[in-house]
Amino acid sequence: MQKSGFIPNLSLLTAGGKICCLRCTAKSKRSGLQCGRPASKESTSAKCHMHGGRGSSGPKTEEGRKRIAAANTKTGQYTKTTKLAMSKNSAHLAQLEDAMHVLGMTKATRTRGRKSAFYVPVTSVQGVCQMFLDAELHKAEASSESFKK
Repeated sequence: MQKSGFIPNLSLLTAGGKICCLRCTAKSKRSGLQCGRPASKESTSAKCHMHGGRGSSGPKTEEGRKRIAAANTKTGQYTKTTKLAMSKNSAHLAQLEDAMHVLGMTKATRTRGRKSAFYVPVTSVQGVCQMFLDAELHKAEASSESFKK
């Protein structure tokens, strides 16, 4: 293992010894060995494409950075509003499971794991009735808000 005094082997024979090219000068942190790939032709630092030898370090202008950020923006699957909706739906499913056990509709084991922050346990028949009344009230409020817009 060569950790200190690393001297890169600059040439590499490829294609069965027919082509001589520069060797990537990157060194492994774990083993201390030099990368075995050929360096990119456009690399100014004799690195392969895996170790940053493409030549570009990304956009420099603010306009270019915004363009790259817009291209790499996710589809909205994990926005705050979507996470909130998923959490509320998860709590509702857990409450429905509680209601099924309270009403004797199932003897299956309960779902394991952490419950949502919106989860309120349903432990009685009155709790089941209250859960469904709250769900209807929420639907009515949501429909009235959509008419206001």
